[in-house]
Amino acid sequence: MYTFLDYFFIIFHGSFVLFNLTGWAWRRTRRIHLATIGLTLLSWFGLGIFYGWGYCPSTDWHWQVKSKLGETDLPYSYVKYYLDKLTGFTCNPLIVDAGVLILGLLAFTLSCWFNWKDFNSYRHSRHNDSS
Repeated sequence: MYTFLDYFFIIFHGSFVLFNLTGWAWRRTRRIHLATIGLTLLSWFGLGIFYGWGYCPSTDWHWQVKSKLGETDLPYSYVKYYLDKLTGFTCNPLIVDAGVLILGLLAFTLSCWFNWKDFNSYRHSRHNDSS
């Protein structure tokens, strides 16, 4: 069961991270992206007050699974763990965390911007239709 959960978290969390980075780019996914990136930032900074800045429940649960599978010395960062695995290098955790923060805030900003533009475009088109 833990092996299944490990693969589940690899796919789910990896997909979630990729969506958080790119979901703002398509009009059809922008509203859900704003929700997912907003929840991510809320977790990082809201739950982070209690569990440590950058806290992610998915990482926490995945690390619990990995520890049941016998993996130890897991880093705090999901992204650092997989960057290390994929590259074969030991990445500097401060640089990884800074990159994750910058890209996360950039994705949030882009999501807000494009959702605002979409909202104004919709509002403008409704105003013109009723004239």
